[in-house]
Amino acid sequence: MSEEKFLLSDSLIPRLQQTLLTCSQLIDAGDFSNSNELVDFLSPISVSVVEETSNPDLERTSFEILTEIDCFISSPSRNQEVIDALSFELPKVVCKFACASKRCSEIAERVVGHLVSMCSPREMLSILCEALSFPSEMFRVPCYFAPLIGGLAKVIILIKRRQFEQVKAAVPVILGVLKSVSLEAYEEGTDTEDLFLNAFALADSIQAVCKKLDQKDKKKLSALLGLFVLQVMGLVSIAMGHNVSSLLPIVLHLSQFLPICGLSYEGLITGHDVDKFTTICGEDVGYLPTHLTIFFLRYCAVIWGYKSNETSVAANADFEAVKNELQKNQTKRWQAIGMLKHVFSSVDLSWELKAHALDFLLCIMDGCVHQEIQSDNIDHSTYMPILYTTLQAIEMVIIYAPDAVLRKKSFDALVKVLADVPSSFRFDILKALIQNSESSSMIAILLDCVRRELHEEHSRSILVASGVLEAKVKYSECLSFWSAGVLELVELVLKPPNGGPPSLPEYSDAVIVSPFLTRQCVAYISICRFSLDLPGWIMSTYSSSIEFYLKLFGYRENAVLLLPVPLARVDP
Repeated sequence: MSEEKFLLSDSLIPRLQQTLLTCSQLIDAGDFSNSNELVDFLSPISVSVVEETSNPDLERTSFEILTEIDCFISSPSRNQEVIDALSFELPKVVCKFACASKRCSEIAERVVGHLVSMCSPREMLSILCEALSFPSEMFRVPCYFAPLIGGLAKVIILIKRRQFEQVKAAVPVILGVLKSVSLEAYEEGTDTEDLFLNAFALADSIQAVCKKLDQKDKKKLSALLGLFVLQVMGLVSIAMGHNVSSLLPIVLHLSQFLPICGLSYEGLITGHDVDKFTTICGEDVGYLPTHLTIFFLRYCAVIWGYKSNETSVAANADFEAVKNELQKNQTKRWQAIGMLKHVFSSVDLSWELKAHALDFLLCIMDGCVHQEIQSDNIDHSTYMPILYTTLQAIEMVIIYAPDAVLRKKSFDALVKVLADVPSSFRFDILKALIQNSESSSMIAILLDCVRRELHEEHSRSILVASGVLEAKVKYSECLSFWSAGVLELVELVLKPPNGGPPSLPEYSDAVIVSPFLTRQCVAYISICRFSLDLPGWIMSTYSSSIEFYLKLFGYRENAVLLLPVPLARVDP
């Protein structure tokens, strides 16, 4: 940037002072049309500040500009009409210069605070929300938004009437800003701490207003505060999820609002609390659609209680009791599993947060009580779609996790969730997972799960034959795998309905894993041959595809019962 352009160190501040004086005089005279002269004068400089954030001369210039504006606004002799007229544009102007540095952001927030204290609270609420909603693309950065949200935290306390309606109108705007900033911060590693600290100050202000209201209005505003806190917690988890050590103190502060608003971990897991609050506040409370669903928001509050004892204490919750309840109550456990689906499938959450979710899932699955006999009061089939889609989400972690430890952990979670599915539904879920998988590696893993189920059922049949009564009861309920349906599933993989070889995806791992996939298929056929006296017509139906792959991959004709023995591969 040329020195002539904006480094006017000696003349810039006098020109700014003259522009402010001119605007003041015109407004005093009743001419409000020229109040935009200040905006026109400062806009080119603010653009340069954003374009050259590391330029120390521009930072110093920004600091001088903000200091001058602050002195002008806070002058005791300033006419109220001048302040009111400038308040429409000044917040946007000063927040653009806040992007220059930390100290510039502090002065910008002070200017906004002066305007809030001197102008109508309801008007300032609208002005600040408008400034949040319509910045140009280059100013959609945390340092621009932070002073504005800080100003909203101050103005909400000053509103005297219809507080719930005013706050409810502002919440979607604030959450929209936090959402866009959070997603960009996740991708680019932007510092968002100051922005979220001001969002917490806003929550503190809403809580302070709640204390002044009668019981009816307090109930509504407390419910709105609870929903707002949940969403902020979810967004900060996205924005700062890569740095859990810095994130935990922030989450600790937010968790203190949960008991104040009437939120509990159990109520979040079942969804009861959120449904109740949504009914109180109405549907339009600023929920963020698509990936950031309410299930994800519920998860964030619960998972931090699991990861940090201090957080669960702040939430006034006994997490050990919550864990024990989930382990012994299958229905609530399935609700918790369904809640985690949105975490595993999210493309915006860090792998570290997904690892925490897996730890939580394994925690509640260890020692859980499986219920095979369906209760008259519970229709298990209504929960199967939830478990199925969660298993699909866990598959994505297995496939795309960046390290072997996380892949192993997610596989353990897959196996445990499958074990929690009643055996009468388990085969159908495994079949659907195999049919809808596009990863040959995943198909092989799922087929191996089928093999394990066959082996376990075979072991139970031996116990039944030995006269073990308990095994006989269980065996009578768990016969879904020992049927011709298993062979049909194998044929579906080895012999596609449309003919030709198995349709493996064009991934680099497809060729590597295909021998393993076929090895698993041969194992299942071997189990059926050696352990189940199937009619000959069933075996002949599948013999052509089986023999072709036996020759192609070099397996003995009669494989060992559970572990087929590979020979040297035969080149076709």
